[in-house]
Amino acid sequence: MEKKAIVGESGPVQGAPYTPAVQVGDWLFVSGQIPLDPATSRVVEGPFEEQVRQCLRNLASLLKAAGLGLDDVVKTTVFLKDLNDFAELNPIYGAYFTGVKPARSTVEVARLPLDVRVEIEAIAVRKS
Repeated sequence: MEKKAIVGESGPVQGAPYTPAVQVGDWLFVSGQIPLDPATSRVVEGPFEEQVRQCLRNLASLLKAAGLGLDDVVKTTVFLKDLNDFAELNPIYGAYFTGVKPARSTVEVARLPLDVRVEIEAIAVRKS
């Protein structure tokens, strides 16, 4: 099967050795999304809640570019700088997914790019 690069509204990541999302057949593999505002390419300011929302908006943008939506996501991995943010993450994250929620792993990491507090990656599949 052929691999196809998928980029969101901000385009490819300049100079980065990865693709924002890769489509293979009906499957889409989305690289970790950090809370960058696509209009400015800067980290969104504000509380943890806003960083989570921006990650999910960025994820939704890449899914849309591939003709998919959040309901097509089957697995996510959430990376948190501080696992104490887990309780605040859940209601925000849960509001973005309807129906069968994707499988999820959540892990605390020592550091994330640009010192953000959260990063979210996903795998989606096109419904037959």
